Amino acid sequence: MGDRLSIVVVEPDRERARLIVESLRATGDHEIRVLHEATGLARRIGEADPDIVLIDIADPSRDTLEELALASGPLDRPVAMFVDRSEQGLTRAAIEAGVSAYVVDGLRPERLKPVLDAAMARFQVFRQMRTELAATRRALEERKVIDRAKGILMKARGIDEGEAYALLRRTAMDQGRRLAEVAESLVTAAGLLS
Repeated sequence: MGDRLSIVVVEPDRERARLIVESLRATGDHEIRVLHEATGLARRIGEADPDIVLIDIADPSRDTLEELALASGPLDRPVAMFVDRSEQGLTRAAIEAGVSAYVVDGLRPERLKPVLDAAMARFQVFRQMRTELAATRRALEERKVIDRAKGILMKARGIDEGEAYALLRRTAMDQGRRLAEVAESLVTAAGLLS
């Protein structure tokens, strides 16, 4: 956590917020914004667009925990949540809601830096996994469309699979478009004609 970070701290208790800010200042010269109210939390966090959100909750309920986690934009940025105590299933609920780090037994100044570092690293790993998963899904969908387009060409022209693929590829190159785009156009047109 050596670089200057933009951090939003969600803490309703002003004295606890002051202690958290002091602890954060001890780890570096960060831009810190404290939000004391949960009202409009998602909007205010979105406006601040922080590098990380730190949430401190003394006694969380499942609803409060999920609401805070989702409002803090866990898919957009790392979220570290510190709770004084946790009931059965709350840790899982927090992780499923996208919290990058869920620490039970409160926020201690000496644990702050390593927890925030871990939350940021974990967030980056999951972001990379989500990106790769989305790319894989997109590639599979494109493959399905290309296979359907080849089938349409094979049936309409009485050609084999290799010839159908070559025709799609040649058309894509001639039009300066991606193969999947040409295939999608063909499948759409065939759907309109049937």
